[in-house]
Amino acid sequence: MKAAAKEVTIVMVEDDEGHARLIEKNVRRAGVNNEIVPFTDGNSALDYILGTDRTGTNMQDRHLLILLDLNLPDMSGIDILEKVKSNAHAKRLPVVILTTTDDEREIQRCYDLGANVYITKPVDYDSFAHAIRQLGLFFSVMQVPGQ
Repeated sequence: MKAAAKEVTIVMVEDDEGHARLIEKNVRRAGVNNEIVPFTDGNSALDYILGTDRTGTNMQDRHLLILLDLNLPDMSGIDILEKVKSNAHAKRLPVVILTTTDDEREIQRCYDLGANVYITKPVDYDSFAHAIRQLGLFFSVMQVPGQ
């Protein structure tokens, strides 16, 4: 059985178009050329990540990195984080929280729920690029075919 390295798709959940463009620009400037699939609300993002039945069985053979805004029109990013991290098929997906909130309790809650990185907007370009690169390294390790 031959395991091929999978391309990582970046799922960007951000309802502010200006922020979304800025994030995408920063991802590209960090040298990351992976496909970015943008969503402006939580429900359509969850449909994509976990499938419309929300079982997560559609995760087979997909590697996703989630860039998640906490303030969305239809639900909180915390809800999305909880749903992703409590799903057996999706819980290992790296999640980067991007938000304007720097409330320490909220930051702690995100880490408790399994967020990998928490970045406060406006995004400090260097720390953002560093975080994206680190997660890229994490993925390149994950992509090594099994011997």
